[in-house]
Amino acid sequence: MTYNNQNIKYCKPFIPRKPVRSFRDLEIYQTTLRCSVLVVKDLVPILKRLKYSFEENMVNCAMSIPLFIGEAHSLRFASFEGGVALLEKSMAGCNKMIVYLEQMKGVYGAKVDVGLIDDLIGTYAESRIKSFHLEKSWKRFNVPVPKLSEVDKSNPSRNFKY
Repeated sequence: MTYNNQNIKYCKPFIPRKPVRSFRDLEIYQTTLRCSVLVVKDLVPILKRLKYSFEENMVNCAMSIPLFIGEAHSLRFASFEGGVALLEKSMAGCNKMIVYLEQMKGVYGAKVDVGLIDDLIGTYAESRIKSFHLEKSWKRFNVPVPKLSEVDKSNPSRNFKY
């Protein structure tokens, strides 16, 4: 049986992922952190030399994405809505970085490393999709816990569940 190129990505062998014990184990955290380091180390010196006016905004945006992911992972246990909101901010940050990178590529062209910029654009787009999937999985496992004020105090035996 032969497969065309579109179906090859679905024929990959199953590899179980390492369990997530902290936000540092999240693939999207590691990926966006790697991208932010690349932006600061490889692009910022070139942008300063070219006097790119949005360089500081781009650096702040690149650095904030892994920050939002780490904060969202912790906050989701205390305030699920707050954690999801931070994850959505990280997705918006990925979109902003794509815009910054495409604008920089359009303005400066061959003066910047177009290959690196294209790789970063692809990585941020993929990270945005993976963040969305992470949000969906968090919503799937979100089980509301009754607050103490909602527990029926008049008949404690009714509150017991196996």
